[in-house]
Amino acid sequence: MATSTLVSNALSKDEILRYSRHLIMPEVGLEGQQKLKAARVLCIGTGGLGSPLALYLAAAGVGTLGLVDFDVVDFTNLQRQIIHSTADVGRKKLDSAAEKIESINPYVDVVRFETRLSSDNALRIFEDFDIVVDGTDNFPTRYLVNDACVLSGKPNVYGSIFRFEGQASVFGMKDGPCYRCLYPEPPPPGLVPSCAEGGVLGILPGLVGIIQATETIKLILGNGDPLVGRLLLVDALGMRFRELKLRKNPECPVCGPNRTIHELIDYQEFCGIRGEEAPASVSVPEIQPEELKRRLDAGEDIFVLDVREPHEYQICNLNGQLIPLGDLPKRMNELDSSREIVAHCRSGVRSGKAVDFLRQAGFRKVKNLAGGILAWADRVDPKMPKY
Repeated sequence: MATSTLVSNALSKDEILRYSRHLIMPEVGLEGQQKLKAARVLCIGTGGLGSPLALYLAAAGVGTLGLVDFDVVDFTNLQRQIIHSTADVGRKKLDSAAEKIESINPYVDVVRFETRLSSDNALRIFEDFDIVVDGTDNFPTRYLVNDACVLSGKPNVYGSIFRFEGQASVFGMKDGPCYRCLYPEPPPPGLVPSCAEGGVLGILPGLVGIIQATETIKLILGNGDPLVGRLLLVDALGMRFRELKLRKNPECPVCGPNRTIHELIDYQEFCGIRGEEAPASVSVPEIQPEELKRRLDAGEDIFVLDVREPHEYQICNLNGQLIPLGDLPKRMNELDSSREIVAHCRSGVRSGKAVDFLRQAGFRKVKNLAGGILAWADRVDPKMPKY
C-alpha cells in the first residue's frame, strides 16, 4: 500500500485506543490497522453469514463496508441473523444492519445498496470495492458474484451453510480457482433444498461467517495463508474441519485462459430457475387455501396429503395423511387414485414435486395447495404457527 494512502488514513488518538490490541501485534501493527481503515469491503447480504461478517469487520476497523440487501427482517431470521433484533422485525435489513455497525464503530463508513444484485448492476456496484464477500444463499447469485468478481478482478470470499454443514474458500485470486472451477454446473433445480426448506443450525452461520471475516482481514493485511486453492468443510454436528485441495480448471469458461464468458449472463436461466422458489420443471394444478377450506367445511371427500417431514408435522398440520416426499414412491399404494388428493408442504415446492410425480404415475385427481401451509396460516388460520 502506498505511503500516501497510509498517511491519509492516519489513526486518531481514539482509534489508537480502540484498536490497541491490534496495534501491539507485530502481524498487524500501525501499518496493518491503517490498511484496514483504507480497505473497502462489499458484503453481499446481511443475513446469516452477513451478520457476523459485518459485525466483526466493523469492529476490526475496516474503513468502508458496503452492504447489499433488499429484504426486511422477519421473525424466522432472528435464530441466526444476530445483527438484527426483535425490535427490528419489519424493518429493512439494511437499516437494521447499518445501525448496529455504526453503534459498534462510528469510524466505519457504511454504504448501502438497497437492491437485488443482478447482472445489470453487479459490475457497477463492485467497482468501488477491494474485496467482495459472498453471504448469499442461492446458486444464481453465487455464480453471479463469482463471475462479476473474476471479470472485475476482485477477490471473492465465499461461504455457504446448510443444516449442520458449511463451506468456505477464497476465489478469484491470481492463479487460484474460482467458484466455477469447483462447481462447473449448478445442481438440478430443487435438488438442494434451501435453508427455509431444510433448516440450518443457528450457530453455524456464525462459525462460517467468522471464517469469512478472518479471510477478508488476512487479504487486507497481506498476511497469513488464505484459503486460496483450498475448500474448508465445516461439520458442526461432529465439530470437525476438513480441507479439500482445489485446482484452477484450465477449461473454466470464466477464469481459464480460453474463457468463453466475457460478460454477465442470465443466472436464473443458467441455474434452470423460474421465479423465486418453484423448480422450472414443475407446473401442476393448484388449489387456493380458501377454496380448500370451503370444500373441506362442506364435507367434500378430499384426501389431504402432507409431504413434509415428521418433525415439521409436529409443529403444525392440517390433519392430513403424512407421507414424506422421499417416501412417496414406495408408499404410493396407500393412495386411492379415485379420490381427489390435495398435496401440501411448507411453501408448495415439495408438494409441487409430489403432484408432478403422482400425475406421471397415473393420478389425475391431484392438486397442489398453492403456497403450502404458510399460505394456509396467512389466509385461513392466523392462529396456526408458522416456521
